[in-house]
Amino acid sequence: MTSTRGQRLIAGLLAVAVGTAYGVLTLMRYRRFTISSWDHAIFEQAVKGYARPGAPIVDVKAPGFNILGDHFSPIDALIAPVYRVFPSAQTILLAQVVLIAISVAVIALVAMRHLGTLTGAVIGLAYGLSFGLQSGVEAEFHEVAFGAPLLALAGAAYVDRRFRAVVLWSLPLLLVKEDLGLTVAVIGGVLWLAGERRRGVQLAATGLVAMAFIVLVIVPSFNPGDSYAYTSSLGGDRGIVATLFDDPDRKLGTVALTVGITGLAALVSPWVLLVLPTFAWRFAGDNAYYWGTEWHYSLLLMPIVFIAMIDAMRRWPVLRWATVAAVVVTGFTLVNSPLSTLLDSETYDEPPRAAAAHAVIAAVPKGATVETDIAMMSHLVTDHTVYWWGTIGKQVKPSYVLFDAGAGIDSPVDVVAYAEEAHGGTYELVFNRDGYVLAKRR
Repeated sequence: MTSTRGQRLIAGLLAVAVGTAYGVLTLMRYRRFTISSWDHAIFEQAVKGYARPGAPIVDVKAPGFNILGDHFSPIDALIAPVYRVFPSAQTILLAQVVLIAISVAVIALVAMRHLGTLTGAVIGLAYGLSFGLQSGVEAEFHEVAFGAPLLALAGAAYVDRRFRAVVLWSLPLLLVKEDLGLTVAVIGGVLWLAGERRRGVQLAATGLVAMAFIVLVIVPSFNPGDSYAYTSSLGGDRGIVATLFDDPDRKLGTVALTVGITGLAALVSPWVLLVLPTFAWRFAGDNAYYWGTEWHYSLLLMPIVFIAMIDAMRRWPVLRWATVAAVVVTGFTLVNSPLSTLLDSETYDEPPRAAAAHAVIAAVPKGATVETDIAMMSHLVTDHTVYWWGTIGKQVKPSYVLFDAGAGIDSPVDVVAYAEEAHGGTYELVFNRDGYVLAKRR
């Protein structure tokens, strides 16, 4: 079944519209110095390392730390050529938006091709506005953004029953993040259920073997501790079984919303089994951030459940009424959502301390080594060698120490006293305005 020219145009327009909205959202958040986490700075340093070209050294994690010793995401290197031409934090942010927009076009097109133009377009829009994508953009760039178009393309091939293409689009997921080896294995299982026995077994085995090799050999070889750091987070000190039952209401709510945005239709398709590995490691982890619908942890679940929804409706036309429920649930999630802030005029206003923020950044010479907190980190990485004050250790003596003492993130207020105690030598205060404090090493 081929798509019409009109359907391709609609899919493209949906992708552009959603991408534009997310582009404005992420750029405005950056412009307003909205504090998210240190992750964006980590990924920019990694891409910056690839772009030199060279190793993805992330000094934010620890001085000289190779990020492949933390998570296996070499696919991030694909951004490096663009970053080399346009070196900026915004390049990383917009790369994620483009990847999401591509997945919107793919899902809208496969939905229109199998379910009709109107129904498919509505499903494509619901996917584009889904809470997992919004939370992912709000959390700034993460490597899992590459998984969105890959899962969408693999899923579209599954709906089309192009099983060889399913395999080809699934294998690159092994370069997105180490845990996606389990997802690739489950895709193999789904192919087996579809009658593709040999392909399914081969893909499942590839996913499991690749993940084991990455976690047990590759990542430890780059890690200073010769280990995979996240194994200990599964269950923590209390064990996996006990941790699985922590905060059950929150976890069940995450599951319910994940399938609820498809009007529950996703539950009818075998493709929905792909959510199990992600839910398993999230709910078995002792980090409470994994359990809810915030951050980027649900981003990859969105293309999975919407492909499952499309597949279910293709098999059982009576389920097309689930589109109405999907629209209602999506509308509900839009209330007070990240995208809803685009309707607030304050989103476009210059933040009160912006002038001071720009002034203190300008006071740090390009190329200088600077220790900072998460409030300022992503605004410094492009032109400086940046360290985080929580991981810098004793081996580096930064030329500058810059904190946002007014952000409420427990950064040291007396920057000079902190710098001299932490690094020795003599530092002098060279900037102190609106909570931004900067000390320079003599």
